[in-house]
Amino acid sequence: MSAAERLDTTQVGVLTADGTVVRRATVAGAVGSFVEWYDYGIYGLLTTYIALSLVGGAESGALLLTNVGFLVSFIARPFGSVICGYLGDRMGRKALLSTLLLLISASTLCIGLIPAHSVIGIAAPVILIALRVLQGFSAGGEVAGAMSFVGEYARDAARNFSMSFIAVGSFFALLFGSAFSAILITTLGDETMESWAWRIPFLFAAPLGYVGFYIRRRMEETPHFEALRERNAVTRNPLRAAFTSRRHIAAIVLTIFLPALNGPGYYLLFAYMPTYLKTQLGEAHNFTLVQGLLVTACALVAIIIAIPLMARLSDRIGRKPVLIGSAIAMAVVSYPMFVLLATGQFALAALGAVVLALAFSGHAAVIHTVLTEMFPTTVRYSAYSIGFSLSTIIFGGSAPLVMTAIINATGSSLVPAFASIITALITLVSCLFLRETKGQPLRVE
Repeated sequence: MSAAERLDTTQVGVLTADGTVVRRATVAGAVGSFVEWYDYGIYGLLTTYIALSLVGGAESGALLLTNVGFLVSFIARPFGSVICGYLGDRMGRKALLSTLLLLISASTLCIGLIPAHSVIGIAAPVILIALRVLQGFSAGGEVAGAMSFVGEYARDAARNFSMSFIAVGSFFALLFGSAFSAILITTLGDETMESWAWRIPFLFAAPLGYVGFYIRRRMEETPHFEALRERNAVTRNPLRAAFTSRRHIAAIVLTIFLPALNGPGYYLLFAYMPTYLKTQLGEAHNFTLVQGLLVTACALVAIIIAIPLMARLSDRIGRKPVLIGSAIAMAVVSYPMFVLLATGQFALAALGAVVLALAFSGHAAVIHTVLTEMFPTTVRYSAYSIGFSLSTIIFGGSAPLVMTAIINATGSSLVPAFASIITALITLVSCLFLRETKGQPLRVE
């Protein structure tokens, strides 16, 4: 029996699949998210080794150039958002999401195969940047597609809880990447890692990508999109529809500013954190990359546990209260927790990272559900992708590059705390323009 045949249409305009199908969709979304963000996240975890091997040094200039890889991948995201959003709203979610998984896995595998700078010279960082562009293109289409996919299956009363496992998958991917990297560094040592072993996590993308692709390909198209097809109501040009409607344009603008906190929250606290701790605290406090990975792992465990709880809370009391509470918490705790991180003491650094993770968990759990609920099925993939990708460029993609430059210029290791506070305030103000959507059916048109 297909998902469309299992629809409960007792309420006009509300389409829901049965519990088994919802669980399968949630698993497919979470596993796909794990693979996608493992591939994307290990670059940040292993930046120092990439700088040594492919850029030609670990000095600040080489590290800065490697961090350009962060930025260009985010610049590529809007292109992925526009193209994948258009195709996703025209052709459906399932096939496109499977293809994106293959694209990012292949790009990640190829990063692990780039010859060293000592072998091919400047071609090494050039190829690296090109592959990061492909990764960014894929990521640009992944987030909104995966969230739309699970959201269009989920039941209205528990939509946030179902969708939260995509976020859990992304953070678990970073935890797995951190643990995998820490084990390799501890077992093989810095010299071996610098020589060739940093490539192992990238090569591991091949089997992971196959597993994720297999699981996604077995799913059917979402009930909401199938309903549009059956009624011949699929929008011929979703981009035009999104940008010729004042309501959609207003929602896209809100989609840019509402997730402002997501950039520092995700990329500074998790992807960039090991490099930050090693490069900023290494000389003064002998803080190693393994210690940085372990601090990040503590924070990741905390947020993985907290996200489903925050999502449950959101399904009960509403999206806005949880988002507002998380933004206030981040604004309050960012500075003192980064002070703890800057002490260079492992226990205090781990405590600071865990508190920051718990404060951020409400935002991480709710933000993508809110963005999914802001748009109808006809333009959801396109409009959501474009707005969120622009937000990520502005508030997230430049974070490692800008933080490295400002820290080097000022000598202050507390610069990320101010970035976190500022973006938390932007998210807080944006919440004032947000309409509560808890428990409401997704709009189809």
